Amino acid sequence: MVLYILSMSDNNLSKVAIDILSKTILAADESTSTIKKRFDSIGVESTPEKNREYRQLLFISRDIEKYVSGVILYDETVYQKSDDGKTLPQLLASKNINPGIKVDRKTIQLHGFGEDTFTQGLDDLGERLLEYKKQGCVFAKWRALYTIADSSPSDLAIKRNACDLALYALLCQNAGIVPIVEPEVLMDGSHTLDIDKEITEKVLTKVFTTLADYKVDTSAIILKPNMITSGTENNPQASVQQVARATLDVLSKTVPKEVPGIAFLSGGQTPELATQHLNEINKLKNQNPDNYPWRLTASFGRALQGETIEAWGGKKENEQNSQSVFVTRAEKVYKASLGQL
Repeated sequence: MVLYILSMSDNNLSKVAIDILSKTILAADESTSTIKKRFDSIGVESTPEKNREYRQLLFISRDIEKYVSGVILYDETVYQKSDDGKTLPQLLASKNINPGIKVDRKTIQLHGFGEDTFTQGLDDLGERLLEYKKQGCVFAKWRALYTIADSSPSDLAIKRNACDLALYALLCQNAGIVPIVEPEVLMDGSHTLDIDKEITEKVLTKVFTTLADYKVDTSAIILKPNMITSGTENNPQASVQQVARATLDVLSKTVPKEVPGIAFLSGGQTPELATQHLNEINKLKNQNPDNYPWRLTASFGRALQGETIEAWGGKKENEQNSQSVFVTRAEKVYKASLGQL
């Protein structure tokens, strides 16, 4: 692996991170297999051209720039062009929206360790980051997954993923790119809110300890964690207020004050529930802003796009209506990031 050491004097990454966090971040970084599943659900064949058509639809939506300040792209998307000849990163930049890139690859199961996995993609990451920067990307994203089960996540998996996230973040900063650090404790399972809280606190503690060990500048990263929720199969589900209180409690114990912001993933929540949770988190934050100094916003994928893709259905005549659906949800999520719903 080549470690690229660049002068940081020309890259004020903290300011870039703050700008990315200023509104919301659209996660439009579905892999080829994931976007195929999304399209299958509406009876549309996923092809490179159809993928481009759909993502362009999102990016040219009227007033998107009022509510979205960053978009995470997939490798395929970075090199595609809009109808007017701009690359899609150039199109976003023309709207003052920061283009970013998903750089993690497939997860691999750690055999003998229950449901534990680690994420691939570090081997050629230094070279890929420099290429993505040439294409206009100013931030990146790497996701590590943790499943709550009988023996998972193990201490080994928590340590391995923390090291990978830290090395990824260091490589990003050395390349002049803001890293989004995404340790996702999955909602799948029958675990309680308290168990999710315990595991997420353990994961985040190890992540930030390891970032410090690797000398990552935490004033120039974005954290993308899960909210603290009950498992999807747990009954009863935690209330919106319980989720907000538990989430802020974990963040206050684990996230350094210098981190500029936190962009929550939606993790399979419905668009409405994810929006409600974000709003309640920020309402509580606004009551004690000194205790929670970070910008708390969203980096939603399905929770920003789910309603839109259904309204679109792959049909040209539905484009305008689906864009209206998308912007309506984007506005709600942005207002929720201020606690103003």
